[in-house]
Amino acid sequence: MRLLEWQGRDLMAQAGIPVPSGALVRTPQEAREVAQKIDAPVVLKAQVPVGGRGKAGGIRTASDPTAASAEAAALLSMHVKGYPVRELLVVAAAQVQTEHYLSITVDRKRRCPLFIYSAAGGVDIEEVARTRPDDIRQVPVPALEGVLPFRLRRLLEPAPVSVRKALGTVAQQLYQLFVHYEAQLVEINPLAETDRGLLALDAKVILDEDHRPGPQFEGLAEADSDPLETEAAEAGLHYVRLDGDIGVIGNGAGLVMATLDLVAQAGGRSANFLDIGGGARADRVKTALDIVTREGKLRALLINVFGGITRCDEVAKGIGQATQSLPSDLPVVVRLTGTNAAEGRDILSQAGLVSVASMEEGAEQAVRLARGQP
Repeated sequence: MRLLEWQGRDLMAQAGIPVPSGALVRTPQEAREVAQKIDAPVVLKAQVPVGGRGKAGGIRTASDPTAASAEAAALLSMHVKGYPVRELLVVAAAQVQTEHYLSITVDRKRRCPLFIYSAAGGVDIEEVARTRPDDIRQVPVPALEGVLPFRLRRLLEPAPVSVRKALGTVAQQLYQLFVHYEAQLVEINPLAETDRGLLALDAKVILDEDHRPGPQFEGLAEADSDPLETEAAEAGLHYVRLDGDIGVIGNGAGLVMATLDLVAQAGGRSANFLDIGGGARADRVKTALDIVTREGKLRALLINVFGGITRCDEVAKGIGQATQSLPSDLPVVVRLTGTNAAEGRDILSQAGLVSVASMEEGAEQAVRLARGQP
């Protein structure tokens, strides 16, 4: 159960974690009233269950109530990564001195909670982990022991001395929230040092859907589902939106996951996971391509099919039908092997598409094409 930011913020505030003053609004007039009450510059944040809102234009600032009303009107009329914006969180703007990342997730291998901290907050933590792994500190917390002082010291050792004590307090509060709500993830990014002390400027909370019943869960509702994921499910497809720019389609969850790994290994980032399932006919393949390419941010498309009960010639027919309506400048890379693969490659050739021999070659070529390289 993924909560919206305002829901996670409320839970953090109840746990004693400091957050900026503000409120949830649904109209420009309500945004104006909140800005008047704050009587200072504000930040308006679209409440959608997806990351990267800032880059997508879903976070804006306003210097006064009139500007807040205008920005709210603009935000409430837009979509952020496919999600319609129906609510905004309007909060007081903060004068940030330093930004930190702090989260707790479940370590499946150790079977216990795992603290993650970085003094390089406010940015994509996955990118920090990839390019500067030494900037990430991870400390497991055995469930029967809890947050002992030596673990906090180890976790926060990279932090500036001036904020370690305050960070330790927030870490303890975050752990209590994590346990109380049986969460899969609680995350603050950024946890900002300001002239008013530490403030949680963002809140991400994912609860375990199989949590034990309890009064703390009353009133908590999952964020709106992704409209493309809903449409895909209705068409019998398994689709998950990701943050990259290379569309990925395959048959079988394992094959699609392996394809995502190969794209990452080649230096690219996948825009989605889409499994067409077994025995897919041409019409289902065409629907899959339509859903994936509706993202609007794709720079390349990689289709990887291993034909068993799924016939490669049927997949190729669907690809050929769909490419007629695809953007002409979108590179399409196809790997077909298995049942009727030769026939499928002939169909692709007639449609002006060239297939590759292996998954590895396909991933590398898709990444090159996404970068504009031949």
